[in-house]
Amino acid sequence: MPFARTHSVAIVGVEGHQVEIEADIANGLVGLLLVGLPDTALREARDRIRAAIVNSAEAWPQRRITVGLSPASLPKRGSGFDLGIAVAILTAAGVVPAAASDRTVFLGELGLDGRLHPIRGVLPAVSAAVAAGFGTVMVPWANAPEAALVPRMRVIGAPSLAAALRWVRGDTCAAGPDAARLFPPNASSPAPAASDRNAIDLADVLGQPLARRAAEICAAGGHHLLLLGPPGAGKTMIAERIPTILPVLDRAEALEVTSIHSIAGTLPPGCPLISDPPFCGPHHTATKAAIVGGGSGTIRPGAASLAHKGILLLDEAPEFARDVLDALRQPLESGQVVLARSGVTARFPARFTLVLAANPCPCASGAGASAACTCTPIAKRRYMGRLSGPLLDRVDVKVEVLPVGRAELLSDGRSAESSCVVAGRVAAARQRAAARLAGTPWRLNAQLPGSELRRHFAPAPAALRPLERAMELGQISARGVDRVLRVSWTLADLAGKPRPDDKDTCYALGLWLGVST
Repeated sequence: MPFARTHSVAIVGVEGHQVEIEADIANGLVGLLLVGLPDTALREARDRIRAAIVNSAEAWPQRRITVGLSPASLPKRGSGFDLGIAVAILTAAGVVPAAASDRTVFLGELGLDGRLHPIRGVLPAVSAAVAAGFGTVMVPWANAPEAALVPRMRVIGAPSLAAALRWVRGDTCAAGPDAARLFPPNASSPAPAASDRNAIDLADVLGQPLARRAAEICAAGGHHLLLLGPPGAGKTMIAERIPTILPVLDRAEALEVTSIHSIAGTLPPGCPLISDPPFCGPHHTATKAAIVGGGSGTIRPGAASLAHKGILLLDEAPEFARDVLDALRQPLESGQVVLARSGVTARFPARFTLVLAANPCPCASGAGASAACTCTPIAKRRYMGRLSGPLLDRVDVKVEVLPVGRAELLSDGRSAESSCVVAGRVAAARQRAAARLAGTPWRLNAQLPGSELRRHFAPAPAALRPLERAMELGQISARGVDRVLRVSWTLADLAGKPRPDDKDTCYALGLWLGVST
């Protein structure tokens, strides 16, 4: 019977779903019919695959070919199914042995000349293949290092359809650049991508001890940060240097971050594994889809997901559109972005540390230059009002960054600590928090739910008195109380204390209110 079946993977969000590719060749009008909810890019595969097969010196079946992608209810997008469809058609035609493609997943886009082009999302696709019980995957050679990051998977890299067919037919001894090859097993742990961690240092920020301290607190506990000050005070410098004091990602975190960047097509060239916390700083003209993800066709991760396990900097935060800023409220609470489209719901991880940098007024004149400010009090309130109350209520630390004088620059240049020194304290604080939270799904103080915080990690009654007074005065909300308690635990971890005291909660309250202490 002229029928064959191969396997591929469809990506929805960051999750891979097994797809069966069925090819049936029957008598009738010559043509290729593609069914199974394909998108436009996949419908165009009919012409790509025919040209690739012919240009690979294979005979195209001059009969009616029907290709079905199952499950039919799952939307299938992109060109990564090309290789699986081509192998299925040639297997149904009888020129490729059926047993050779059994329990093998095929991923890759075909060029008209038969070359295999790299595709996005190989890492989550191969992970899904392992979860489905497959042991072999064939990918374009350029994607082989990324595919080999997944353990327990036999990875075959092929430069072209002709090379892939030679391997499937049993010619595994072919050599040279035009041959398919088994990717070396030890390539599953490549060296991490080169980074700029050593190019910048927290010691470069002079005359801002409070802002540097706030950056350390946020790095240790995963808290969100607002930096308010005039241009040139060092807001962006501080934000760009927070990744240098964050710990390197562990293996599971690195694979999760790499999967997101693989889908977005932003992996560093030459080395597929992202081991440093990512930093993402979109321009204030970015749309909501660019920040939280989306798109009219294929759903892509946005800046919030690309900053997963790292830093998302919104410089000139009041200049962002109001709906863009408010769209971040969901990922700030849940740690993920949920995008619903017709027939599909995509979920992207988005557990990042948000850093908002803002000028105090539209004319960007700050403290120390008040005589030059031309803004009225109403204009200032309207400008800062672009940052909604619900958004600011989710920011744990708010710091005013004042202009630096000559004396401060000279004195601080001799005492400013380097990123290496601060990173040591951050790592120690995170280890204390992880030990305290052992046995729970949380590892950072900022991740603790309010109910769990009050039930099992409440400070001593004396430490809660500053918060009680603030609530009586209406200075803080119930959500704000939980956030202050989380920051107080981070302060205790940085100081090596078993529990936060009244000084810690008072300092944390001042940071939440935006009061310099």
